[in-house]
Amino acid sequence: QVQLVESGGGLVQPGESLRLSCAASGMTFSTYAWYRQVPGQQRELVGSITSAGNRYYADSVKGRFTISRDNTENTVYLQMNNLKPEDTAVYYCKATRFALVYWGQGTQVTVSS
Repeated sequence: QVQLVESGGGLVQPGESLRLSCAASGMTFSTYAWYRQVPGQQRELVGSITSAGNRYYADSVKGRFTISRDNTENTVYLQMNNLKPEDTAVYYCKATRFALVYWGQGTQVTVSS
């Protein structure tokens, strides 16, 4: 059974940091991506990382967020620094292998003073 389990969300103040984790089980994946969604809005891509380590970041998070992966642990991370109120959203992990796509359950990140 394939599962993606996210953790690390929470409530922080502007300027603080959080690290999200997404632990995969049941399969190894080539590409991981982090998305976020605000109620009433479309889910947006935050960034991604391939098996070769190639990374993509949305302009809104470049220089503040970093994606990394630990292939031995089948885990992908999203290090979020200098968080802003507009980063508030539910963050989702997506994993792909060929035509197979899996999503995590989401973790809430709230940035507020």
